Amino acid sequence: MNSNPSQIPDPTLGKVLACLDESRYATPVCDYAAWSAQRMGAPLSLLHVIPHPPGGRADEARNLSGSIGFKAREGLLTELAALDAERARLAMEQGRILLEGAAERARQSGYEGAVEVRQRHGALVDAALALEPETRMLVLGKRGADTAGERGHLGSQLEGVIRAMHHPVLIAQQSFSPPRRIMFAWDGSLTATRGLEMLARGALLQGIPVDVVTAGRDDDSTGASLARARGILEGGGFDVTTAAMEGDPEDVLLAYREAHGVDLVIMGAYGHSRIRRFLVGSTTTALLSRCRVSMMVLR
Repeated sequence: MNSNPSQIPDPTLGKVLACLDESRYATPVCDYAAWSAQRMGAPLSLLHVIPHPPGGRADEARNLSGSIGFKAREGLLTELAALDAERARLAMEQGRILLEGAAERARQSGYEGAVEVRQRHGALVDAALALEPETRMLVLGKRGADTAGERGHLGSQLEGVIRAMHHPVLIAQQSFSPPRRIMFAWDGSLTATRGLEMLARGALLQGIPVDVVTAGRDDDSTGASLARARGILEGGGFDVTTAAMEGDPEDVLLAYREAHGVDLVIMGAYGHSRIRRFLVGSTTTALLSRCRVSMMVLR
């Protein structure tokens, strides 16, 4: 993995937190997280969350009390409790093996710092929020193990994590290579401005060309707004291209990405403008579902 510019991780900085599960996205999530942590000089933390089983076989057995005898029911409950305990043990062991493999992959990719591994029980969003005070950026897959085969759909917990987190969230696709060209979805808002300023002063994407694209008429007002965006990024040493295209923001951004070989899309998370509405309702799901490259969402 190309880790230039290389930085020794600084333990005083927030961590890059990679959320891993048994889906096909685990490998690119690990690769993107290790690459990001190396470039930012940030510690790397790998997280595996074991979900609580929905419902529960013991509860289902209790519901059979009117159908089977007391002794038979108690015996079934005992067997199901033992089965649940064994499944929980196997899930933890499977997660441990996953984390150890990911840690080794991160080291082999060129990451030079210590790799922390963690396991939690419960919902992914709860685990991410609990670790947020020590997190600088979160990386997770577009889909998890529960929805890995559902092409065109998002992971069941993805939007909840994006809404809950107050740090950048990078949503990885099924393969990883260091990005060669970035597209920033620009709408001139305070959120977008802060996102550009964060990008300009950070080490993560230094040296990678950035296309700042807005959905709107190419008039004087739009030109002035794009010039302001260009100034922010050029002040951070970036090579910048700007573009304004009329049309639906979702279609405009996707078309530009495909036409110009963009392999990482960055946008703000919330707001009332046409672009920032993406992460408030169904348009968010459509954009994330249709986009074929990794995306970073800024808060």
